[in-house]
Amino acid sequence: MNDIPHFALADGAVHRLDETGHQTVELHDGLLSAAKAGDTLLTGGEDGKVCALKSDGSSEVLAQIGRKWISSVAAGPQGIVGFASGRIAYVRFADGRIKEIQHPRTVEGIDFAPKGVRLGVARYNGATLHFPATEGKPTELEWEGPHIGITFSPDGKYLVTSMQENALHGWRLQDTRHMQMAGYPAKVKSMSWSVKSRWLATSGAPAAIVWPFHYKDGPMGKAPLELGTRGTILVTTVACHPKEEVVAIGYADGMILAARFEDSKEVVLRRAGRSAITALAWDDAGRRLAFGSEDGACGIVDIAG
Repeated sequence: MNDIPHFALADGAVHRLDETGHQTVELHDGLLSAAKAGDTLLTGGEDGKVCALKSDGSSEVLAQIGRKWISSVAAGPQGIVGFASGRIAYVRFADGRIKEIQHPRTVEGIDFAPKGVRLGVARYNGATLHFPATEGKPTELEWEGPHIGITFSPDGKYLVTSMQENALHGWRLQDTRHMQMAGYPAKVKSMSWSVKSRWLATSGAPAAIVWPFHYKDGPMGKAPLELGTRGTILVTTVACHPKEEVVAIGYADGMILAARFEDSKEVVLRRAGRSAITALAWDDAGRRLAFGSEDGACGIVDIAG
């Protein structure tokens, strides 16, 4: 946030590192979800709170819904914040008003479309698209099975969900055409779009699986790139570079590589450590990469240096 590294830990603390040193902000009694929103970090906790932490270190409680777990948070346009608990998706507007959207089954993941106030919800047997600023009927996108994660492409043309059954499913939003992306040996827990929405990088295999979305029919009939293959060691986290067609790849053994889409060239950014990489994030210039691991280790890789 404003190029200041922040590290959110499961115990509810957020650690901030800048030229003045190390600062810690205690936001939650147990942290479950986090999302970046400009110069703000949105967080959701086991204590039922949704918080906003600014890059200057100040924080605010945006919502509190009792002792319910906030399983997902997402940043929307116009200062809107989304969050989810159980079967309810909540939308908090910039004026502080909160709208509750009930669902028949658990809300597994949420994301906002890049344009307009449109909320996507991952659920059992598909996804639901809401326009929370209106009272219109939602759009239901059906596909059998549990959908556990969700992401809109930055150009707004595609919606992709990760599934319980080691696969992705997608829809081209202009005509809701289906796209199946299967064959993963593990669940896909990390998805990251490249600059200009040309590629979608994913975890869940012993390589970063990168699907092409710059064709008319998206990835259908096209083979994905497989970048950073390392035997049987699974990729746990991916983060596409903000300006170049490059992806940072984090592994179950703590290693981090950077790989280029054009020629699959790889560079080691961090050697294997003690535990899996659980978070990766570039700064806006794409010169520094922040990482976090399962055992609480974290740091910054300076690409320029």
